[in-house]
Amino acid sequence: MQETIALPNATPAGQRRAIPFATLLRWLLLALGPLFVFALFLLTVGADPLKTYRAMFLSALGDGFGLAEVLIRAAPFVLGGLATALPARTRLVNVGAEGQMALGALATTFAAMALGERFPAWATLPALLVAGAAGGALWAGVSGLLRTRLQVNETISTLLLNYVAGLVVIFCVHTVLKDPASFNWPFSPPFAEQARWVTIGGTRLHWGVIVAPLAALLVWYFLARTRWGLHLRVVGGNPEAARRAGFNVERIQLLVFLAAGALAGMAGMLEVAGVEGRLRPTTGVGFGYVGFLAAWMVGHHPLGLVASSLLLAVLAVSGDALQITARLPASSVNILMAFVLIGILARVGKRIA
Repeated sequence: MQETIALPNATPAGQRRAIPFATLLRWLLLALGPLFVFALFLLTVGADPLKTYRAMFLSALGDGFGLAEVLIRAAPFVLGGLATALPARTRLVNVGAEGQMALGALATTFAAMALGERFPAWATLPALLVAGAAGGALWAGVSGLLRTRLQVNETISTLLLNYVAGLVVIFCVHTVLKDPASFNWPFSPPFAEQARWVTIGGTRLHWGVIVAPLAALLVWYFLARTRWGLHLRVVGGNPEAARRAGFNVERIQLLVFLAAGALAGMAGMLEVAGVEGRLRPTTGVGFGYVGFLAAWMVGHHPLGLVASSLLLAVLAVSGDALQITARLPASSVNILMAFVLIGILARVGKRIA
């Protein structure tokens, strides 16, 4: 008896695709709904929603400095989102981009301290990128092995390992990586100039941000145009049928986890070598979770991730405007992101039901 392999996203015979207008309406509600609810929140604290939204927009996109900050913030969101989107193709939920970024940043710091000033930037930066990817991949591999060997739920293991990763970073910056000249502050020594991405136009924007869109393009090509991408779709569509057809499902899932961790680890590298210039306990905190949200916003599409990450970066950067116009903490923008997440989960839940 021949086994039939179900591919995801296939449209059954006789079933028409969704009407474009209905799809557009759903996306408009998804986009405007959180803004409306957040406007109600602003009204309850006595702020003018229109004035606040205008100030938020101008603070992020009104000048070159704001735009540079948006691009800086979007880069780790894209890579963290890719770390979520890639396992999703095999029906795995990776919530661990946060911890994988942290271990990538930690591995990058160890490599930067070891290399010092001995090599030029053209050799040092690629080496640090590989180190960051390796750190993230090794951390993701823990969850991958737990999933494929012991059948431990990857959602739980990746989430819990985020906290472990944060504690590992804190331990290192208090001990082996602590800067002797830090006056007891917990951070590493500064990176050598050769280990820093070159900035552009007097802003904090650095050339390393191009890694994120390039990675998104490569992941899209891998998933859509290669045989290995087809293998992932087969495993994600029906793991049992794929196993009976001769696919090594566990091996594929483990490799996907390693690749996802490598992507998140590169995000950690961009933060320490491009923005911070040293490792701190707060380096990149929260970026992995925002990347997770960015991936869900676009249905785990690698190229769509670039757009959703830019949108979330605008919100993150514009949070400072809340302190001026609404006298709210900059972190209040996380409430708006939470409303976006709730809307997405409601849409996904309805689709599954």
